[in-house]
Amino acid sequence: MPYFVYRISNPLRLTHLDTKELYQDARALVRSLRETEAQETGDQYRMVFAKHQAEAEKLLSTPRDERVIGED
Repeated sequence: MPYFVYRISNPLRLTHLDTKELYQDARALVRSLRETEAQETGDQYRMVFAKHQAEAEKLLSTPRDERVIGED
């Protein structure tokens, strides 16, 4: 399964930037984008591991639950 690289703009607008087969390549691309562009625009850059582009967009657009650390 490939790694999809996205730019996330407010309000939750996903822009597909690239698809990489290797984790190292996708990680290097996201890191370089974060260093050069994220500070200027306020956009986020994320990669996601999915079977196809539609699944990747669904995973990125679904809100994540808050982590629970320990019990009250």
